[in-house]
Amino acid sequence: MEVRDIATAGKPDPRLLQAAVEASGEAIVITSADLDEPGPRIEYVNPAFTRMTGYGAEEVVGLTPRLLQGPGTDRAVLDRMRAALAAGEPFQGEAVNYRKDGSTYVVEWLITPVREGDGGISHWVSAQRDITERRGGEDRQALMVRELHHRVKNTLATVQAVVNATARSSLSVAEFTRAFSGRIGSLARTHALITEDLAQAASFEGLLRAELDPYDERRRLTLEGPKVVLPSELAVPVGMALHELTTNALRHGSLADPNGRLQVNWWVEDGHAGRALRWDWSEHDGPPDPHPTREGFGHRLLNKVLATQTGAEVDVDFAPDGLRVSVRMPLPPSHP
Repeated sequence: MEVRDIATAGKPDPRLLQAAVEASGEAIVITSADLDEPGPRIEYVNPAFTRMTGYGAEEVVGLTPRLLQGPGTDRAVLDRMRAALAAGEPFQGEAVNYRKDGSTYVVEWLITPVREGDGGISHWVSAQRDITERRGGEDRQALMVRELHHRVKNTLATVQAVVNATARSSLSVAEFTRAFSGRIGSLARTHALITEDLAQAASFEGLLRAELDPYDERRRLTLEGPKVVLPSELAVPVGMALHELTTNALRHGSLADPNGRLQVNWWVEDGHAGRALRWDWSEHDGPPDPHPTREGFGHRLLNKVLATQTGAEVDVDFAPDGLRVSVRMPLPPSHP
């Protein structure tokens, strides 16, 4: 069957109609009007249909469009389509279809009845397009919005915790202002790294350098380790911990002394409990770091918050020439 065979009087030249349908970028399928089993029979498909499905016209004419359906096709959508067509109404919808090679795609249909002079339906004309890429983009956008909403909630909770903890560990308004401003700035840097990454993650080295690079004017820093990417739920507490260690080194540790040095080494290890990130923070040739006389926010963050939020094991040693911190932090199973 050709498109011109269903043209009626008063319509454009059937040859022009045929040429327009053949040239269309959308797949056009014309079927018989039968809805009962085995269902409508395909009488015409245009070249765009072949490009979309992999089926040539000679392979599908005489068959039902159901050959494009499979396990992933939403039955509820098909039921709504049949109900609309049974009522003689147009139908627009989306569903998963299957190409000739078995691969899937998301199709958008617009099915319209062709009526005879007496009002009866003689055919169905279906305009179809592959919207897989568009749907994928919409799904990714929706996922990012959900993740952003979740992260904003977590960030607000983190800020509130930082406010409360900083207030408890500060002896004056000036000390509170300085400490709180630094911690919020660190949190902002961490979130900037996460936001710039499509996977919403940050590398451990990136977190380190965001805190330490401004203080490496005389090459006193040694940062060595492989590329390790941390998801946002790990990157935020790790970034905060690194900020506290950096602040402590600047005020009391190796970075407070012109001859002081700081070395950070990290690696990934495999164990019976799974993979883990190991990192050692070692300060050298600085003033001795005395045991704290009170539990400040930084000390509490290392020993409690970091362990609680990441499951890390933290070991702190106040060595004669500088602070030593060793951390073993479990990595999620999906970590590359």
